[in-house]
Formats: sequence, C-alpha cells, structure tokens
Amino acid sequence: MKSAVENLTPTRVKLTVDVTADELKPSIEKAYTTIGSQVQIPGFRKGKVPAKLIEQRFGRAAVIQEAVNEALPELYTNAIVENDVKVLGQPEVDITEFPLEDGAGLSFTAEVDIRPEITLPAFDTLEVEVEPIEVSDADIDERIAELRERFGTLESVERKAKKGDFVTIDLSATIDGNEIDAVSGVSYEIGSGTMLDGLDEALTGLKAGEETTFTSPLAGGEHEGENAECTVKVESVKVRELPELDDEFAQLASSFDTIDELKADLRGEVERTKRFEQGVQARDKVLEVLLEQLDIPVPESIVTEEVTNHLEGENRLDDDEHRAEVTESTRQQVATQLLLDEIVEKHEIQVGQDELIEYLIMSAQQYGMDPNTFAQALDAQGQVPAIMGEVARRKALATVLESATVKDTAGNVVDLNAAVDTGDDEDEAQAADAADGENATPVASEDADADAADKPAKKAAAKKTTTKKAASKKTATKKVAAPAEAADADSAEAAEKPAKKAAAKKTAAKKTATKTAAKKTAAKKTAKKAVDGE
Repeated sequence: MKSAVENLTPTRVKLTVDVTADELKPSIEKAYTTIGSQVQIPGFRKGKVPAKLIEQRFGRAAVIQEAVNEALPELYTNAIVENDVKVLGQPEVDITEFPLEDGAGLSFTAEVDIRPEITLPAFDTLEVEVEPIEVSDADIDERIAELRERFGTLESVERKAKKGDFVTIDLSATIDGNEIDAVSGVSYEIGSGTMLDGLDEALTGLKAGEETTFTSPLAGGEHEGENAECTVKVESVKVRELPELDDEFAQLASSFDTIDELKADLRGEVERTKRFEQGVQARDKVLEVLLEQLDIPVPESIVTEEVTNHLEGENRLDDDEHRAEVTESTRQQVATQLLLDEIVEKHEIQVGQDELIEYLIMSAQQYGMDPNTFAQALDAQGQVPAIMGEVARRKALATVLESATVKDTAGNVVDLNAAVDTGDDEDEAQAADAADGENATPVASEDADADAADKPAKKAAAKKTTTKKAASKKTATKKVAAPAEAADADSAEAAEKPAKKAAAKKTAAKKTATKTAAKKTAAKKTAKKAVDGE
C-alpha cells in the first residue's frame, strides 16, 4: 500500500491511498465467503457456493463493493499511522479507482480534519497577575450572618407581610377557567424570587387569611410560557428571629466555645476560599495568555457541527445573534482542547488509576449519584476514555501553572501550592470545586416548613432552582457543624439538634472518611479497566 498526505489547510489534509490487487485479494476472498454464507443456492450447502456462481448471480461489482467496504477502515487507519496524522472527526472518502477488473487495484482519497501543529513556548517565560488575597471584616460578618440565618427560628406575626417574611400559602393556577395546577401549605420567603413572577408583589401587604390574584407566565410543564391566572392565599406570616451573637451561639453553631474562636476559624476559612479563587484566576489567565500567544487555528467543520448541535438542543437555529455568541465560545473551547492535548502529548502526561478514581468520585458527587453507579454508567456508554482525556488536560494545565510566574497586583509572588494542601477532606473538595471554576458559596437553609414545602412549590410551575440547590450542598465550613433544620419558636427539641451535631463532629468525620474509602474501592474496577486500556 502506498499513501501520501497533502496539507489543504493548517487543520485539514487529504490522504491519497493506492492498494495493489495482491493486497486487496484477502478482502475479496473474504467478500465471497461473506456473500456465500448469506445466500441459499439449490445444490450447494450454505457457505460453499463457488465464487464464479456468486459472480454470475450477484455480479462482480457486488463482491468488490463488499470487499472495499470491509477493507476500507483498516486501509484508512494504516494510512493515518503511516503518515503520523492526528485526525479529528470523520473523513470524507472518495474512491477514485474501483477494482472491477482482475488485477486492478484500489485507489481512494480521504479528506479529514487534523490537530494543527502547535509550537509550545517555554512555560517558565509565562507571567500573569492576579488579585491579592484580602480578608475583610465584612467577609467575616457575611459568614456570621449566614450562620445566624441557618440557626434562626420563625415566629408568627400578626401584621401585613413584607419582603424577607416567610409565608405559608395556598397557590393555584388556571388558564381559560381550567385549573392547571395547585399546591397548598407551601412555605415561601417573600423576595426570594424562586417561584412565579409577580408572586412577591402579590404577597406583599397581605395578612394571614387574605388572598389575591395575579397573572404570571408559567415556567414549566406543558403550558410553559403561557400566562395563567394565579390565586394565592396566605395561611400564616412568620419572621425569622436570629440568635444573639455570643458564646452560646458559637457553641450551638460550631465546635468552638467562644464567638472569638468561631470568628478566627471563619477568617481562616475565608482566606482558604479566596486562595482557591486566586488559583482559579491564575489558571484562567495562564490559559488566556497561551491562547493569545499561539493563535491556534481551529477546524471550522468541527465548530460548525458543535454549534449546530447546541442550537438544535435549544431549538434556536434561527437565532443569528445567539449563533454568533455560541460560535465564538465553541471556537475558544476547541482551541483550548487542542492546546491542552498538545501539552499532554509533548510532555507525555499520563493519568493514574487513583487520579481517575478521584475525578469519578468528584463528578458523581456533583450529579448526586453513587460513584460506582456513575462509573458503571460511563463505562457502559464508552465515555471513560473521554474522562481520562479530561483528567489529562487538567494535569496539562497544572503543569503549565507550576512553571509560570504568578504575582499579585502588589508585586508579590503567589504560592499556588498553598491553595491545594490544607490537610482537610472538606477543604480538598472545595479546592476541587475551585479548580472547576465553581463558587462554593454557602446557601442559608430555611426553616423546616420552608424546606419541606420546596418540593411541592416546584409543581406549581415555579422557577427552576437547580443551581441554587446544587450550591447549597457545597457548604464551605470547616469546623462549623452542619445545621439542623430550623425550627419554630415552640420547637425546643429541634433547637438542640445543631448542638448535638457539633458535639458528634469527630464521629461524623470518621464515618465520612470511611464512606470516601468505600467509594474509592467501588470505582476502582472501572478506573483500572480504563487505565489498562480494556
């Protein structure tokens, strides 16, 4: 087999392949066998039909077509390997010589997108500037306020409802006189904006027992986007009473004895969080500098395909403005992937089993799935190699970041290692979130009524709050105990729960560590298969 490659553009080549008759002969013989096993001719056993008879019955063209179809993938692969072509996507194949005559060979061309040649700079020449770490009293006050809200209680009030109040409501929606949906006993914080548009305005000024109507577009279901006549009735109005900021509160909300100790720990926590954020900023800026310096050409066919799939999923194919935005974003993403893949190859970056396991566990947690189930699903879909590629790209970027010089705006060299090694599992999880560019901002949990009513609220065509719920799972407190569900003023038992949790923190931590180890073991088999190339 002879093959040659012609560069059409920096991201596309044309392969020309010539195959002799002798090289094609095994595929032709296999084609006779394949066709013979699929037909039944009187006087011959299945699979024993002579080649001449097959040609007479089906024609030589059919045999050669079968042979070419069978041989083409291997021939194309061999041409790629022979010419060291790093392909992207599927080729466009054109057969230029079809071997219909005895002794004739096969010739074909294949145009395919390739990974462009990228000349990497010396990473130690890269220098980026980030914002310095500054922990203010306002940052601490914000964390303290969040804690107080978590452990606040709800007190009923006999007045008109206003922003910030918690109300228990009955809600129904009708269209053309037909009730579409209805819920009752839903707890809602006025001003949160997590349900229907116009609900906050409708509730403001109402007392317990009063009701009103308003018009709002539905945000989900089969009537999504349609205007509905909504009726809301207030069952009760409550205000959140916050605990006093004293040593007793510190003992309730954490494992510390004094409020000063709690504040000191929160200061350290805020510093760690900002250090993670600083690391994310450094990562993004290093990547930005590399992309600006290299100006990587991107295969337009791949960009077009990705953009089309994206717009089809959103049903916005005719939105030219949005198409332009998605196209630019996609082009940037493809360029980034090409760059990182080049770094992976040039620096021979490998993905270890433990690294893959950690990534699978982290991803499973983000999706709220069991790591073993998540790993098995990826394996069944053939996605594990893609996951390994993603882990390799992360390592590639880390390699660049280790060599680059990072300074803050004050001129101080930033030690990014300090943003990683904290010695705390929860902090490591937070670091992982930061590496993904996500903000692990604690979200204050509501009282028991509000939390329980959150699910039925969604049925009433409420706004989607998936992002908020995901954020609430990433609580960035190190020694602060997980809050119990807030209780009403008359629920003293519920108020004791946080203190119990704080006292049992070490035991809980041990259980968490045990669970983490079990998760690693569960995902280990899938990771090993992927690393071993099975």
